[in-house]
Amino acid sequence: MRMTKIISILSLSLSISFAEDLLLGSDIPLSDVKMKDISGKTVSLNDVKMENGLLVNFTCNTCPWVIRWQDRYNDLAKLSSENKIGFIAVNPNAAARDRGENMKDMKKFTKKYDHEFLYALDKDAKLAKAFGAKYTPQIYLFDGAGKLVYKGAIDDNAAKKKKVKKHFLMDAIKAVGVGKEIALAETKAFGCSIKYPK
Repeated sequence: MRMTKIISILSLSLSISFAEDLLLGSDIPLSDVKMKDISGKTVSLNDVKMENGLLVNFTCNTCPWVIRWQDRYNDLAKLSSENKIGFIAVNPNAAARDRGENMKDMKKFTKKYDHEFLYALDKDAKLAKAFGAKYTPQIYLFDGAGKLVYKGAIDDNAAKKKKVKKHFLMDAIKAVGVGKEIALAETKAFGCSIKYPK
């Protein structure tokens, strides 16, 4: 009986602490909250958003899934810019800042992979919590009105870029860029669990 009560309390506390994953059509959460980018500047999601929308990529430095998808990050950032969609990578691993996920590590990671986009630190993982994000990488794409129109994975093959058959995110970006409806608006995100603080 006591164990059942403890489990119930834990379940309740988890439901209070973490929001459900954003539903399609939702507004951008905490869009005015400032985060520090690797350049030293502070930016908000509203600062990054462009005429046709915003792409938020919750990512990190150490997850094997993230590393496998690295050869697509610059392409996605470039495609987003071409379609007037702002692009930002966000590191939410607040409980692992001493294990490869702090600002210094983020700068090294960016240099190693020659990234050409904003990479911001989500202090205390507040932004990720507001999104209900659970994994790195996990994608959220908003249209020009700030409504969520795609969420989930980058594509169907993290390991080998040349063997990708379904370009979920690229297709979504192109559709948003020309004002068309996205054919597949939600896919399953694959990655490592976000290291939330206790």
